[in-house]
Amino acid sequence: MTAPEGLNLVVVRVETDVPGLYGLGCGTHAFRAKAVKDIVDDYLTPRVIGRSARDVTDIFQTLKLAPYWRGGPVDNSALSGIDMALWDIKAKLANQPVWSLTGGLVRSYLPTYISVFATSLEELVVGVRKRWDEGYRSFRPMIAGHDYGSQRCTGRAYIADWVATLTRLVEEFGTEAEYVVDVHGRLQPQEVFELARAMDEFPLVYLEDPFPHELTRWLPQLRGFSSLRIAIGETFASIEEFLPLIVASSIDVVRSHISMIGGFSAAHRLATLAEQFGVQTAWHGPLDLSPLGHAANAALGLASPNFGIHEHHEPSEAAIEVFPGAHTAEAGRIVPWHTPGWGVEFDEAAARRHPPMSPFTISRLEANRALDGSLLKP
Repeated sequence: MTAPEGLNLVVVRVETDVPGLYGLGCGTHAFRAKAVKDIVDDYLTPRVIGRSARDVTDIFQTLKLAPYWRGGPVDNSALSGIDMALWDIKAKLANQPVWSLTGGLVRSYLPTYISVFATSLEELVVGVRKRWDEGYRSFRPMIAGHDYGSQRCTGRAYIADWVATLTRLVEEFGTEAEYVVDVHGRLQPQEVFELARAMDEFPLVYLEDPFPHELTRWLPQLRGFSSLRIAIGETFASIEEFLPLIVASSIDVVRSHISMIGGFSAAHRLATLAEQFGVQTAWHGPLDLSPLGHAANAALGLASPNFGIHEHHEPSEAAIEVFPGAHTAEAGRIVPWHTPGWGVEFDEAAARRHPPMSPFTISRLEANRALDGSLLKP
């Protein structure tokens, strides 16, 4: 466990009996990192010692089904760490990047979007301008008061803030730039329809998480009401939660945090399923995902015909110190790497210089309350 950028990351290293051959995987669940570590160390490790590292699918299935009461984000994140490490090993055995193992390149780069955080609208414009000059054309605007720590992230004030924000950005950057409007499931269902109507005039990448996953039954009505692209799923903890939404054409984009559904094996299956129904992928790529997890997202995008857009977090100097080779953007794009595996290493000595944080110092839920003091759903 390490926290080079202030959120806990979980890295799994799988050694083999071949000298110098090992694999790295991301099992990050930033808010339950110690629980993930304990599951890997105490429950999963005994089941994989002595297995062939080539048997990725059988090991994935064995570890997934072993608890009997299976699934959930903690168990799946632990499974993801090992699963991703095995894909890394298999790719190193083949002397290929992971994206080559799933069919090879179907595109020469990944278009990306990046989050821009600010405390005011004018500060946001400056931040977007900086990223624009670096080559980005897709952005997720995040103003304090819209989202985390907000007292204005519900109801009509929230909708008015979004209208004012996007109006200003369009004035500044025209319609060549496009934006992710991320609701985080915090509005009441009726308010979502008001927001969707207000967003119709703006250049959106998609409307993200309009409902919390407990209320996805509202998605068919939203689909019939608005032509906006709908993306959902970063809080989902299984492929199965996506199935009815994909089959019913209720969503346009799957937004899974891949460690939450079990890792690269699970995400590859989900991407293939979504492709059959014309649904695209935009894997969750926030700060609380290690550069190994971001590499897995990129590997899927580079080899998946139904890739939509890549969410990029540019790693800090501290993160690159801990994860040498961490993928960075070039002119707002992620380009293929050609080193074996994920193309990312892990410096354990550097990681120890950034110890994990207490769970109580990283919780954001206490601040997310409405004006009347009631807790908001993430």
